[in-house]
Amino acid sequence: MHDFDQVTEAAAFLQGRLGALRPRISIVLGSGMGAVAGAVAHAVTIPYAEIPHFPQSTVMGHAGQVVAGRLAGAAVAVMQGRVHFYEGYAPREVTFPMRVLGALGVQAVILTNAAGGIGEGLEIGQLLALSDHINLMGFNPLVGPNEERFGYRPGAGLRFFDMTEAYSPRLRALARAAAAEEGFALNEGIYIAVSGPSFETPAEIRAFRAMGATLVGMSTVPETLVARHMGIEVLGLSCVTNLAAGLGAKPLRHEEVLETGRAVERRLAALLARLAPRIAAMLETAP
Repeated sequence: MHDFDQVTEAAAFLQGRLGALRPRISIVLGSGMGAVAGAVAHAVTIPYAEIPHFPQSTVMGHAGQVVAGRLAGAAVAVMQGRVHFYEGYAPREVTFPMRVLGALGVQAVILTNAAGGIGEGLEIGQLLALSDHINLMGFNPLVGPNEERFGYRPGAGLRFFDMTEAYSPRLRALARAAAAEEGFALNEGIYIAVSGPSFETPAEIRAFRAMGATLVGMSTVPETLVARHMGIEVLGLSCVTNLAAGLGAKPLRHEEVLETGRAVERRLAALLARLAPRIAAMLETAP
């Protein structure tokens, strides 16, 4: 588990840099989607390397910085890139940034990712909202002593907590409505998380499909678990950047993931700009 004092120190450093800005919404940007941070107005940019105890991203397509400001008027903290278990980080390091966001006062987080498409009829470049997940990463970041002080929201911080609605139904409803106004349907899918870094075999993909998975990736689930432990609501958004092994005609390449992520950035940025103020209003008026 995380060191509460280290998390508190990192959050205090961030708040000191942000001044009067109090983000209640955070957005974590996946592979190839980093330019969405350019839509943030009056931005304060803080490299991860400057934040005490913060892990450093080593993957191409992850800039490794916090960009905080206003997105369509809503105060947001954008993580431009994340770290992964496959980079050699321990589970507590992978999820340290999410702990810091909770200590900063974030109440809702939008986790974006690049994912392989497993479900029938999925198209490269399609955006989906996550309705649920399957954790096949081989670990849970909450293993270890339970630190109840991480329960920043009422009823949070429990050793055993419910994951029936890991991905907030009301955030998903807001996202579907915003997507419809942007002119596209935001369907939902089930994300299966694996450790990576190798892509999956065709046999594994057939097994995942039999388990009910729609998408496969190497992130998001650890962050979701830690966010829910703290009482933070989660919206998961996947971009189908490639068809999973055995479903396409070409070998899988990380460059293809980045190319597709960049191609869909404009649509994602428009969706998030429409969505952020609605989430902010929801947090102000709803319990």
